[in-house]
Amino acid sequence: MPVRGDREHGSVTVELAVALPAVVLVLVAVLTLAAAAGAQMRAADAARGAARAAAIGEDDATVRATALRLAGDGSEVVLVPGDPWLAVEVRTPVVGGGLVGSFRVTGRAEAWVEP
Repeated sequence: MPVRGDREHGSVTVELAVALPAVVLVLVAVLTLAAAAGAQMRAADAARGAARAAAIGEDDATVRATALRLAGDGSEVVLVPGDPWLAVEVRTPVVGGGLVGSFRVTGRAEAWVEP
């Protein structure tokens, strides 16, 4: 007659093998969301910094350089001139480790340009 413990021998290993992929997917999702939040804050900070530079009368090249320095590598800066407002959009890539594909976040800021 088998002992009760013998029938359940190895069940923990099977349960771990079934649950581990789900745990890994949740971990990847959490890390991707954290990376996206960080990239979003970096893009917003870069847009605000560039908008401040434009507000004090810096030329477009300096405004772009300010945004790129704050946003990091691979970022795109778009200046949308208006009268008397200037909008700055910064698009920054999110590093997702290749599992979720690549995507970008956008930060936008506007400033009144001094004459």
